[in-house]
Amino acid sequence: MLPYHFPRYLLDILDDGLYSSIHLRHVGCGILVSDLERFTHSFHQVVVEVGAIINNVLAISVEYRLAPEHTIPACYDDAWAVMKWVAQGTDPWLKTHADFSRVFLAGDSAGANIAHNMMMRASVDEDKHTIGLRLVGMTLIHPFFGNDEPNKIWTYICPENPRSDDPRFNPTVHPSLLSRLVCPKVLICTAGSDFYKDRGWTYYEALKGSGWGGEVEIRETEVEDHVFDLVDTNFENARCLMKWLADFFHQTG
Repeated sequence: MLPYHFPRYLLDILDDGLYSSIHLRHVGCGILVSDLERFTHSFHQVVVEVGAIINNVLAISVEYRLAPEHTIPACYDDAWAVMKWVAQGTDPWLKTHADFSRVFLAGDSAGANIAHNMMMRASVDEDKHTIGLRLVGMTLIHPFFGNDEPNKIWTYICPENPRSDDPRFNPTVHPSLLSRLVCPKVLICTAGSDFYKDRGWTYYEALKGSGWGGEVEIRETEVEDHVFDLVDTNFENARCLMKWLADFFHQTG
C-alpha cells in the first residue's frame, strides 16, 4: 500500500518551488470501493480545480485495503501508515517541495470518516509518529458517520464491534474524545438530499459543544445527493464546493 503520487519523471520537470500545503485525501464509498477503482479521475479533477484556485496544493491520495476481505481497522491502519510515511520525510521529492507545517486531512463519505479517525489518532499519538506534521485543518465532505440506529454497512465492515456507539463510527456520542482534536479548524460539507446529511450536522453541533477550542464551519449544498461532487466535477454546484475547499485551505494555517 502506497500513497498515490505523480510518476517520478513528471516530478523531475515540475517547478522547484515549495507547495504551500499538503492535502491528505481519502475517498470512501463505504470502505467497499476503492478510489482507484472508480473515482481516480474525479479525485484528480478536484485536485486540479482546487489547485487552479490557490495555485500550490500538494495532494496525496490514500489507497487502503477494502472490506469485506479486509475489515475494520484495516482502512484506518493503512491511512495511518501513510501519515507516518509523510511525517518521516524520507521521500526526497516530498522533503524538498512539501510544507510540513501546513497539513490538511480530508475525505468524502467513508473517506471523511477515515480523515476524522486519523485526526483523532494523531491527537492521542503518544508515540509521536506524526510529530513532523503540523495539522492545521480538516475537511469532511458528506461524512459517513453513524447515529443511534444500527447500520448495515458498519455491521458488515466491522464485525468485531458492530455497535452504533463505536467512536470510530459515531464520534458524536464521545464528546470527551472530540474535544481533543489537534487541528484548529474544521470544515464540514453536507448535501441537502443526502441520507447522511443529519450526521454531518450532528457532528458539527457535537464538536461545537465538546469544549474543543477550534473553529468549525458547516456548508450545505441544497438539493444535491451524496458525493455529487465526484459524480460530475464540472457541475456548477461541484465547482462551488471546490471553491469552498480552496478558500478553506487558503485561509487556514
